[in-house]
Parts: sequence; structure tokens; C-alpha cells
Amino acid sequence: MNILLIEDEMRVADFVRRGLKAEGWVVEHASDGESGLEIIRDRDFDVIILDLMLPGISGQQVCQRLRARLIKTPVLMLTALDSTDERVAGLRLGADDYLPKPFDFDELIARVSALHRRATGYASDGDEGKLQHQGLIYDSEAMVLTVDGIVVDLSAKERELIAILMASKNKALSRERILNSVWGTHEDPMTNVVDVYIGRLRKKLGPYGQLIATVRGAGYRFG
Repeated sequence: MNILLIEDEMRVADFVRRGLKAEGWVVEHASDGESGLEIIRDRDFDVIILDLMLPGISGQQVCQRLRARLIKTPVLMLTALDSTDERVAGLRLGADDYLPKPFDFDELIARVSALHRRATGYASDGDEGKLQHQGLIYDSEAMVLTVDGIVVDLSAKERELIAILMASKNKALSRERILNSVWGTHEDPMTNVVDVYIGRLRKKLGPYGQLIATVRGAGYRFG
């Protein structure tokens, strides 16, 4: 996925850019609206992450100009102003989604992915909420995992764990990322709870347990 990030706060921009690249996505960064519009003039992107408060022209003005050019690229707007009026104004000008600062990085990833899926028609209605790989199917709406058609009994944490692994297929996930997503940031990052649950999950997946690979010095990778 190719993403354009328009953000003037360098600390935030660096954090977001490094995180998105770790997901395997290509990221172009612009520090103001005018620069962002120039970049978009010459290149196509899958998603645009646009800060509301920019020097020069605002994020709302950037969004308005994009839509005036008939550029339909999905826009996720970041804002420190968590007011209904600001969100409504941005949506009316063409933004597709809003995320208030400070935000959880997993939520940013989820929103960007959802925008891209909607724009590309990635999932049909019948497949919405389902993750599948070989003989494994996890239905996030029914919260059911089947292995070769047989329902596997999972605890709540095991369901969350298999969901994040399958949704990030072929990507290495750090233990810290898994802890944050499944157990919450209040957990001690030195705990071995992730390793314990991975071990349990591998056993329950039977012959597919080997799909959860240990990435030395990093964490785990599914697929």
C-alpha cells in the first residue's frame, strides 16, 4: 500500500512513518499542505493521512482541493480538536474518516486498512469479518475459529491473538505489539504471557500450529 502522510509535527510524523513502514507499506511524507498537494499532482496513493492543523493551508482546505480535482483517494484526517463540528466540517469537505490525537497506533492501522478495503472493494459482503488461510477460518463476527471445518474452543484472549496474527499474515509482530493489542498497554512488557498463549494456540491449531513461526529477536509471524 502506498500512503501519503501530510503532518507538520515531526515527532508525530516520524512515529507514524516508522510504524507504517514496519507494516510493509510505502510512505511519502509532506510537512505542509502545499507540498502535499504538489506530491499528489504527480503520484497516486492508496490512502492519504492528513493532519487538520497545518501551516499555511489547513487540512480541510487540502481535502477540499483534492476533491475539487476529482481525486477520490481515501482521506483519514488526524486532529487534536475532538469536536463534533470539526469532524462534520471535514467530512462534508470530503474526508472519509477521523482519528483524534493522541491515538493508538493499532487503531490507525485498522482505520487505514479499512479505508483501503472499502476503496478497492476488497471483501464481498459474505466474506466481511472473515480471515482465512489454508484450512483455518476465523469469523470475527461470530468469534469462531474452525480448523478444517471443525470448531476449535478458544478463550477470549486466544481469539484476539489468532485474529491479530491472521490479520497480519506474513508480517513479524513484536511481543510488545501483541501485548498492546490483546492485553493492553498496562501489562509488563517483560512478561512471558505472549509466549505461553502462543504455545497454547499452536497446540489447538493441530497441524497448522507450525504456521505461527518464532522470529528470533522480534516476536512471531503467521503464515
